[in-house]
Amino acid sequence: MRTRIRNALAAVITGLMAVSMAGCGESDGEGDDGFTVGLLLPSSAVPRWERFDKPMIEKRVKALCPDCKVAYANAADDATNQRQQMNSLITRGARAIIVDAVDVKALRSSVQAADRAHIPVVAYDRLAEGPVSGFVSFDGAQVGRLQGKALLKAMDDRAKHRRIVMMNGDPVSPNAAWYRKGARSVLDDKVTIRKEYANLEWRADNAHNNMTAAIRDLGPGRIDGVLAANDAIASGVISALKSAGVSPLLPVTGQDADLDAVQRIVKGEQTMTVYKSFRQEADVAASMAVALGHGRSTHAIATTTVDSPTTQDVPAVLLTPVPVTAGTIERTLVRDEVYSIHEICPPKLRSACDRAGLTGPTTKETKETKEKLVKGGDPGGVPARAGVARHLQAVRRRPGAPGCGTATAGR
Repeated sequence: MRTRIRNALAAVITGLMAVSMAGCGESDGEGDDGFTVGLLLPSSAVPRWERFDKPMIEKRVKALCPDCKVAYANAADDATNQRQQMNSLITRGARAIIVDAVDVKALRSSVQAADRAHIPVVAYDRLAEGPVSGFVSFDGAQVGRLQGKALLKAMDDRAKHRRIVMMNGDPVSPNAAWYRKGARSVLDDKVTIRKEYANLEWRADNAHNNMTAAIRDLGPGRIDGVLAANDAIASGVISALKSAGVSPLLPVTGQDADLDAVQRIVKGEQTMTVYKSFRQEADVAASMAVALGHGRSTHAIATTTVDSPTTQDVPAVLLTPVPVTAGTIERTLVRDEVYSIHEICPPKLRSACDRAGLTGPTTKETKETKEKLVKGGDPGGVPARAGVARHLQAVRRRPGAPGCGTATAGR
C-alpha cells in the first residue's frame, strides 16, 4: 500500500473543523435536511466494535448533523450477511455508508452497486475493494513494528536464540498482511520463526488450537516468544501456554487494548497491547460520511491517499497507534478515559495493580469525594484520613461503579 503524506495534523484539524461548521443547519445551500448514514461493522466477537466504535460514530454523526440518523448492522463475521446489509442500505436510500468489511474482496460488488446508486462509501479500519470515497484506519505497518520491538525487548533477558511463533490474523483481512509486514521489518534477521499460523476470524479458539499444535510439535522449551496479532489471538495463545504447563509464561504481544488483555498485562501474562484511539477513528469516519452525504469531497479531511487493488488515490487518514505496557496503562488508557482504574482493577487484581502503579482514584466522583472527606472527615465522625481510606476501599469493591469513558481525539 502506497501513501502520500501531506501536512497530516494540520489537515485533520482543519478538515474536521470544516465539516463541523458545515453540518446540517448551515446556510451553504444544503439547508437543514437530514439523511441516513449506514454503518456496517464486521463482528460482535471483538469487543471494540459494539462497545466503542458504534456509539462513538453515532454520537459524532449526530453532533455534525442533528437531523441525520445512523442505520446500523453487524455482520457477525459473515461476508454474505454483510453484502445483504449493504444492499439493503442501498435500497433504502442511505446517502453515505461507513463499512468495515468482513471480506474486502467479497464486498467489492456491493461497493460498486453503491457507486452506481451515487452513494459514497467510507472504508473503516480495513480498505474495502471497489470505488470507495474515503478511508480511515491506523498505520498497520507501525502496529506490527511496535509489536515486533516489544517482543524483542521482552525476550532480551530470557532468550539467547529468540525462537518465536508468529500468530497472524485472518488472511481475508488486508490488515493482517499489513501488520505482518511491519512486524517482519523489525524481526527479520533477529529471530528464528519456528512456526507461523493464520488465525481465521481472529478467533481465540483458533489461536488456542494453533498454539497447542506449535507446543506439541516444537516442545515448550524451544519457543521463546509469540507475536500475536491482536488481543483475541493473544488470549488463545496464553490459554494454550497455561494448558501445556508453560511456566513462566512466554512474552506475548497483542493489539486493540481489550479490557481482558489490559488485565492480563497487569497480571504479567501478556507483554503488551497496541492502543488505537477509537474516538479519533470514529470522528474521522463520521466527518467523512457527513461531508459526502452533503455532496462534498473528503479531501479537506484526508491527510494522505492510499491504493487498493482496484482503486488508486483513495483519500485517507492513517492515525498513529500507541504501545501499552503495564507501566504505561495509566498515562494512556486511563488518561484517555478508555477504562477507569476501577474497571481494570477488580479486588482480585488489587495487588497486581498496586505493583503496576495503578493506585489512583478510580473516577472523578472519587476524587471529589476524597477532597470533601479530607476537608471535613466522613459523616460518621471518622477522622478525615480514615474516612478517605474507607471510601476508596468501598469504591474498589463496589461492582458496576461508574467510570467507563472514551478516548479524547487529539491526545
